[in-house]
Amino acid sequence: MTPKLTVFFIVEPPEYELMACYLAASLREQFGDQVALVGYCPDIKLDQVSPNVKEVLHRMGCEVRPFVVEGRFSPAYPHGNKILATMEPRDTEYSAFFDSDILCLRPNRVESIIMEGSVSLTPAASMNWGKTDDWTLIYAACGMEIPEERIKLMRQSGKRQRIPYFSSGLFTFPEQYRSPDGRSFPQVWMDVAQTLDAHPDVPGKRPYLDQISLPLAIQQSGLKWNILPEEQHFILGGKLRGDALPQDREIFTVHYRRARVLKE
Repeated sequence: MTPKLTVFFIVEPPEYELMACYLAASLREQFGDQVALVGYCPDIKLDQVSPNVKEVLHRMGCEVRPFVVEGRFSPAYPHGNKILATMEPRDTEYSAFFDSDILCLRPNRVESIIMEGSVSLTPAASMNWGKTDDWTLIYAACGMEIPEERIKLMRQSGKRQRIPYFSSGLFTFPEQYRSPDGRSFPQVWMDVAQTLDAHPDVPGKRPYLDQISLPLAIQQSGLKWNILPEEQHFILGGKLRGDALPQDREIFTVHYRRARVLKE
């Protein structure tokens, strides 16, 4: 069976190369051969990846590929590596980015995390960036109107809904889709991120640039957002730190952020 989905992630020494091994193992265990796996490493660090890590990933059927970082963001922006990796070519119908600090816990299906014409993802756990005026500014900087739709954030208390703001830690998108002006979704995301990064009036944009540019990129590309069930991207830490996973829900994927949070 030819995989319909490529799951890709960052393999960067020292910390993320080890996390990537656990992520790859969990993806293979829970998705089997339904997915292709690719680990991306900044080209300037490829020779630092442990031979043992390369061998482990090879046994998982996961290729390690470099991507160019120099000159892509100025100054360097490590959080932007996921944008740069997203822009790399892949030949499956869909691709999914997973942060390296994620684990898959139970058998899953590709069809559960993709949707035609959409970027599938979950709301962010909380909104640590931006006041209303800041959102008005970044939409105006990209020549866009603020959307009317509002969503509830993953760990938000109360009923008030917020401007669409998503986690960039896990998302899937159609690879062959092109915007009306001929750009792929990754190209649109990079363009939006670069526009906001270069704007002198956007406050506190780093390290949040990847996440604040994401909803604008989805809209500018002409795609829709498909909000996945929380069970497909269950974010640990924060308010839930130290709590056991809920016993009455089937949690497919956890985003643990730090090893000590996972241990707790």
